[in-house]
Amino acid sequence: MTINIPEQPKHLRLMPISKLAAAPKWQLETMRALREPLFLWFTHGQGRISIGPRTRGFHPHNAIFIPPGTLHGFQAMTRVQGTAIYFGEKHGLDLPDAPLHLRLRDASQHAEVSQLVDFVQREVEGHRPKAEQAAYHQLGLLAIWLDRHQAANSGENGGNLTRLNANERLTARYASLLEREFGSTLNVTDYATALGVTPTHLTRACRASCGQTALDMIQTRRLYEARRLLIETDIPVQEIARNLGFSTPSYFSRAFSQQIGQPPSSYRKKHEAKTRLTH
Repeated sequence: MTINIPEQPKHLRLMPISKLAAAPKWQLETMRALREPLFLWFTHGQGRISIGPRTRGFHPHNAIFIPPGTLHGFQAMTRVQGTAIYFGEKHGLDLPDAPLHLRLRDASQHAEVSQLVDFVQREVEGHRPKAEQAAYHQLGLLAIWLDRHQAANSGENGGNLTRLNANERLTARYASLLEREFGSTLNVTDYATALGVTPTHLTRACRASCGQTALDMIQTRRLYEARRLLIETDIPVQEIARNLGFSTPSYFSRAFSQQIGQPPSSYRKKHEAKTRLTH
């Protein structure tokens, strides 16, 4: 019997950053990569965002672009507002290949970004004929805006978070592959072979880029997904273990308990109880 793990949406969607920030702390702070590009436009509040090995503060009128395969996590996201745009995997747009963090100083720039985001949101939520096509045309304008600012800005005031070095490029490729295959039984050697490097080289690159080993990244991604499935689905624990590439349910339980502090079944019951109390 095989149970398919519910996949994340692959299409264009927008989310209020206030909703994103309301997620559990582990969802925000766990360093993970997405299969799709992500654009964040902050209009109120402040916090910190980690992108690869770098952690920087964000404030109102900051625009952040995160390419697919880029490890990232949020910290101290309180009282923040703005919009997150998830481009979807098959967006077909010419987007930057390195992360951007733009701290916009000019009011005309604030208005320009807000207008671009509003136009996309209007099409996504308006349900008019050819709305998705129109929304992607608007995203094309946002892609051009990003490209212009990528070329014009650098340093502490915004722009590239530096071009990726060799270690970061390899880690980004690994993160992208891991995002697709974390539910398999592939190990570090398998991933390294697929990437054309040795396991030692891959582990060194990951540690230099994000402070985790290649094995840590596999385990972190699997346990992140395990938490999500335990909370959001009723898939049996043993099936979650099998679908996330753990050799046995007992190994999964030990790994989960070691990192989370309680076994998977107890974790699920605890959240079910919280849900009943809030309804």
